[in-house]
Amino acid sequence: QVQLEESGGGLAQEGGSLSLSCAASGRTFSTYAMGWFRRAPGKEREFVTAIRWNTGSTYYADSVKGRFTISRDSASNTIYLQMNNLTPADTAVYYCGFHQGYCTGYACAAADNYDSWGKGTQVTVSS
Repeated sequence: QVQLEESGGGLAQEGGSLSLSCAASGRTFSTYAMGWFRRAPGKEREFVTAIRWNTGSTYYADSVKGRFTISRDSASNTIYLQMNNLTPADTAVYYCGFHQGYCTGYACAAADNYDSWGKGTQVTVSS
């Protein structure tokens, strides 16, 4: 079982920036992916972005393309989410997820394919 610990988030003004990080610990294999999902008040959890660990391939939801950037640090098994040009629509609890195995495209964006989750961190964007 992989444990995930998120940090970062908080409050930003519209147009501002925030960053999140998620550190994974426990046993992993060479083929896996990590990603970020979010749940806004009264809405379903939605995919934000994911990265395949061995290739570095990234996937983004259309709503965040060009504004958010996911990256990884292999030495520390940590992923980062840089969020720029934030809008109130980005307000949500952001969850880090770990997917053991191969995924690509839609598979990396499907929450049901993820095996472990962090507790979530709040991001609030004021207008």
